[in-house]
Amino acid sequence: MERNLKNVLVISFGFLFLFTAYGGLQSLQSSLNSEEGLGVASLSVLYAALILSSMFLPPILIKKLGCKWTIAISMCCYIAFSLGNFYASWYTLIPTSVILGLGGAPLWSAKCTYLTIAGTSYAEKAGKNAKDIINQYFGVFFLVFQSSGIWGNLISSLIFSQSSTKVETSEKDLACCGAYNCLTDTTNTTESAKPSNSLIYTLLGVYTASGVLAVLLIIIFLDQIKSDQAETEKEKLETPSFWSTFLATFQHLKDKRQCLLIPLTMYSGFEQGFLSGDYTKAYVTCALGIQYVGYVMICFAAVNSLCSLLFGKISQFTGRKLLFALATVTNTACIIALLLWKPNAKQLAVFFVFPALWGLSDAIWQTQTNGLYGILFEKHKEAAFANYRLWESLGFVIAFGYSTKLQVYIKLYILLSVLVLSMVSYGAVECLEAKSARGAPTALKKENGGPLTQETHM
Repeated sequence: MERNLKNVLVISFGFLFLFTAYGGLQSLQSSLNSEEGLGVASLSVLYAALILSSMFLPPILIKKLGCKWTIAISMCCYIAFSLGNFYASWYTLIPTSVILGLGGAPLWSAKCTYLTIAGTSYAEKAGKNAKDIINQYFGVFFLVFQSSGIWGNLISSLIFSQSSTKVETSEKDLACCGAYNCLTDTTNTTESAKPSNSLIYTLLGVYTASGVLAVLLIIIFLDQIKSDQAETEKEKLETPSFWSTFLATFQHLKDKRQCLLIPLTMYSGFEQGFLSGDYTKAYVTCALGIQYVGYVMICFAAVNSLCSLLFGKISQFTGRKLLFALATVTNTACIIALLLWKPNAKQLAVFFVFPALWGLSDAIWQTQTNGLYGILFEKHKEAAFANYRLWESLGFVIAFGYSTKLQVYIKLYILLSVLVLSMVSYGAVECLEAKSARGAPTALKKENGGPLTQETHM
């Protein structure tokens, strides 16, 4: 096997093992650690730490440690979060959430840097186009990585389904499920359906082992980048300094289009936060039990993955406006239906319809918003994508932050309001682009070129 491709596969399977654990844990936080909202509070803190990490750490760590060891050490930050869940309390989960958040940005930056250098290196040797090889490597990575959402949730559902205490949800308890959930009673309902400690420890043991396997895979099998390639990349990272990069992120807000895209970018965090933090707890765990959370999130991950690939390919024919319209209609219909629907265990299929439709919409939000940033801010991509991660992460922080303070129906109204605002501001961006295109009609012809891969947050 060609050496660079071997390294790509090592990174891909390393991320697969790591995010099999993290993805499964994230989906369970609101249900597994529901006491005083500890689970969602930890996720809020995690994404706040990720915001700070994105601004400062990646250039420094990659420069000092190189890509291989940045990836390995950052992965250890994720393992710390798994260990913190063994004895979940404010004194263990919050600090480990901060550690994970700080490790998140360097991990993804080092991965992108490594794949880019590997692709460029092979292209030079083979006399091929570097962009083509890099796209192929990223395609291989996401093909392997995207399945982590399926495996992590499948493991949790299979383990929790072994629980001998199958609790039938009473009509009184069902009244506290759904949009008009009882903030004081849902914790009790969730607690009654909570698996035994032995099953929880078994799950956390499997997740921790998966994370350790990821680190060992990187340390043992991933090659160091050659010194001349690494130095070249370090020079890119050194210029500009992280302070000027930090300032450039906020200076980019002088661009009117960037300001108008803030609601759309934050909505991405809001809608993902609602599904993993509120839908899983107030609908699935409350009415069916925690053992179904994994199956429901598998449905979301599978549809999301397939639709990301599909919409990336057809966007060049449909254009982004039509796809954004489809996502808006689908999400709006889901929000209205969730406001009206009373969860009932007899309507099992309905619990899977919502995450499937949510996965379809999320695939559009991720691929098309990423693509939109790349097209609009082609000359300032670094500052633009720093803003993307900043505002999306802020959406996560807010969504998880108010998760335990408000009833679900209020959060659904907030979600709908942000969605409407997002589409109004996005429409304004398209109008600005249309005006500028009149002066340069060929500039806008590069609508949505080529397939886009969806990068998982974190």
